[in-house]
Amino acid sequence: MDGDDSLQIDQTEKAADRLPAESWQDQDVNNCISLAKSSPISILKKNGLLQSLAAGVSTKEPEDLNQDLKRAQEEWDAVESIQPGSTPQNRADVFIGQLPSISFNEALQHFQTADLSAHMKNIQVTASRTGLFAITRLLFGPPRLHRDLQEERNLVFAIAQCSFDNNERVHTRVLQTVYKKLTGSRFDCSRYGSHWEEVGFQGVDPATDLRGTGFLGLMQVLYLIMNPQTLPLAHSIYKLSQHQSQNFPFCAMSINITRITIQTLREECLNKECNRRKQVVGVVNDLYVAAFLHLYHIWKTQNKTISDSGLVLKGQYFKQAAGVPMGAACATSYAN
Repeated sequence: MDGDDSLQIDQTEKAADRLPAESWQDQDVNNCISLAKSSPISILKKNGLLQSLAAGVSTKEPEDLNQDLKRAQEEWDAVESIQPGSTPQNRADVFIGQLPSISFNEALQHFQTADLSAHMKNIQVTASRTGLFAITRLLFGPPRLHRDLQEERNLVFAIAQCSFDNNERVHTRVLQTVYKKLTGSRFDCSRYGSHWEEVGFQGVDPATDLRGTGFLGLMQVLYLIMNPQTLPLAHSIYKLSQHQSQNFPFCAMSINITRITIQTLREECLNKECNRRKQVVGVVNDLYVAAFLHLYHIWKTQNKTISDSGLVLKGQYFKQAAGVPMGAACATSYAN
């Protein structure tokens, strides 16, 4: 029996000697592939198995092989640094890195010092009226805005004319701050992607939702989330927007309220309050917050759903156009 075993071993060794070297390499490759399939990519990368596998089957010269491995290493490094939803560096929707959050005042200062002359030419500061309506408004309408506040009012309308600019760092910081504050994320996200729907934009590009409000639509939600006094309200509204049956797109709803705010300012319904407080931006922001709070109260207590949004927003507009004091909705909601 021992003799038979020795003979079998000798025959196997001789057969192995007759096999070409490529067969042994194929067997090693198969073993590596089996191991690779059962191991996470991060482990393979860490232990150098990917590089070893590539080296085992390559027929290139050492210099070419080193270049290929270098490129492969760079690609693996890129996998770790790109966020979900982002795309390669030659696309406009590239992951932009970690940007510092921005306050409302810092963003406002940007627009105060920027050249907005082109937008100023297109603003409409008051609603157009003719005939009897114009006479009635003149005799019984709201007071005129003080002359020293008209520049600030025009700035608000000019911001509402500004579209989102991918090349403007402040614009990008505002957008990223909104995302991080609402979601609690510590990291920025890519410029385009379905993740924007998480905070209530209606598509992969938030800029497309700003039609009708311009950048003011982002500025007002920034005010809501960066003001310590209104941040709890922002979180409550955002939580309700994620409700299983009462959900609604948070940012899209916010933009609609900004649109109501712009029209209310244009209708001169805020002139009296602006004159009293000697400011425009603060009054416009307070109206936005009060209107959003009132909508939140109605939505929550009356079990509204997205199908009711049109009627609820119309009710908000008519309240403001009728001259309902800004604090009335706020006080009513807190009292209840």
